[in-house]
Amino acid sequence: MKRLVVLTGAGMSAESGFSTFRGNGGLWGRYPVEQVATPEGWAADPALVTDFYNGLRRQLVGARPNRGHELLAELERDFDVCVVTQNVDDLHERAGSTHVIHLHGELMKVCSSRDPDDPRCWRTLTAERPDVAPGERAADGSLLRPWIVWFGEAVPRLADAARAVERAEVFAIIGTSLNVYPAAGLIHYAPAGCPVYLIDPADVQVPGGRPVEVIRATASRGVAELARRLRQAP
Repeated sequence: MKRLVVLTGAGMSAESGFSTFRGNGGLWGRYPVEQVATPEGWAADPALVTDFYNGLRRQLVGARPNRGHELLAELERDFDVCVVTQNVDDLHERAGSTHVIHLHGELMKVCSSRDPDDPRCWRTLTAERPDVAPGERAADGSLLRPWIVWFGEAVPRLADAARAVERAEVFAIIGTSLNVYPAAGLIHYAPAGCPVYLIDPADVQVPGGRPVEVIRATASRGVAELARRLRQAP
């Protein structure tokens, strides 16, 4: 099967009623980045950060995958699909996608605040219990923190994502402004001759001037059109 790699951003989940961090009504308009998404913010007030992510998880529990998520999952019938997402929600997985690389972490997971990369301290929260209690500890005795890549932290799965894009036979970009690095730079790993599709209702400046086939639409309508074009392609 042809290898399809899809990079998704906040616009992928917008139709699911899950607040995006950027854009109109985005969370960054209500909460300063420095306060809730940096190691320094955590050190200054872990209780505030914990409460912020508890609220975000409750919102995610109430959200549902939209038709765009479902259509991407359905493409696995005809393509070898890898989803690389900047989103921290689990909507791709809930829609049925089986190969998802989360660049910025996963909202429903928590970890050690001493060593976030220690898998012995990872824990997956549930829809029935999405909150972390104030002062709750990881297995190593440190405070539990969100398993999120905060500003100023390394992106541990970037190399995995780059390898996936290097092997792509089709590359699609959905619902991302391509302003957030290093994720925006992944387009440069797409092989020469690999067709690139861009799905977004707004104008997006593609870095490096790479030629792209633009589908000016929301995620649900855009993925439907992408699926149609891919299935018609030789």
